[in-house]
Amino acid sequence: MARSKPPITPLHALSPDVLSDTFAVLVERTRSQTRDGKPFYTCRFRDKLRTVTCMIWADSPWFAACEKEWKEGTCYKLRVIYGEHSRYGPQIEIHNIREATSADREDGFDPAQLVESSRFDPAAMFAELRSLAEKEIASLPLRRLVMTILERHRDRLLILPASDRHYPFCGGWLEHVLSVTRVCIRLADLYLAHYSGSRPPLNRDLVIAGAILHDIGRVLELGDEPIQPQPTVPGRLFGHLLLGRDLVHQTAAELGDIPADVLLLLEHIIVAHLALPEWGSTRLPMIPEVLLIHHADDLDAKLETYLRCLERDVNPGPFTARDPLINKPLLKERPDLASPPSEA
Repeated sequence: MARSKPPITPLHALSPDVLSDTFAVLVERTRSQTRDGKPFYTCRFRDKLRTVTCMIWADSPWFAACEKEWKEGTCYKLRVIYGEHSRYGPQIEIHNIREATSADREDGFDPAQLVESSRFDPAAMFAELRSLAEKEIASLPLRRLVMTILERHRDRLLILPASDRHYPFCGGWLEHVLSVTRVCIRLADLYLAHYSGSRPPLNRDLVIAGAILHDIGRVLELGDEPIQPQPTVPGRLFGHLLLGRDLVHQTAAELGDIPADVLLLLEHIIVAHLALPEWGSTRLPMIPEVLLIHHADDLDAKLETYLRCLERDVNPGPFTARDPLINKPLLKERPDLASPPSEA
């Protein structure tokens, strides 16, 4: 009697210790070595709602295929047993794997279900970001620079993720940058009023332009793969900070009307907004405008990562499973402060 096939189950719905078929996209394939020098790969597969880790050791039957054939950004059909490690989070043990094909659509394969996307309409987010640049940047040359860059890269910005860690989904760049820009406008207005006598005053236009363009280098750092954009050669060599600075500098030179001192500070915001060398910042912040953008950017990125972990967790109990990006579990329970205390 022929053995029946395992059920096809979405990756995010897999149950522990059950052999299942599923579809997923390979989003990470990192080669490392054990202490005794043996190679291994850390692989991460995901769908819209779950990311799982698979360790491919040197003695694994999948090692050669992983090393030579598996590609990040490619969709696969997998036969796996799912598990949840107390320290390392969701894991899979691969029993079979092959690239997904159009014929798999009959079994429910849909690439769109493997690609996470923003909760918000990308076109509406782009329109709002463009409107903020148009209404909030008083300097005509600076406004023209920002809007020119946005319009030229509109199609890419509609689909780009913010990064592979925070907002790592289609439309994530727009969601992140729009959120940072909104916060920076409020912070600039707050501190301009609070330090009304400060000289030189905080440059509101620079804050807003810097917030919009702080991650613009992603359009050159990442390729145009529809599933999981991979770093380009320039992206790997220079990163999004230097590529963003070059893009702004070249566009400003083309337009020809940006004051040199303004352009200099805007370029500094782009290369220094990460603030720390270990995060990739090429220079430390030397003007206060960078501080506003740095902290708004950092807070927005971290908060999105935390909330995404909380929203998707299915772990029983008061804590989430350990998230591989946050590297710790999070407390899920919250007191209901809106409810009156119960009577004794």
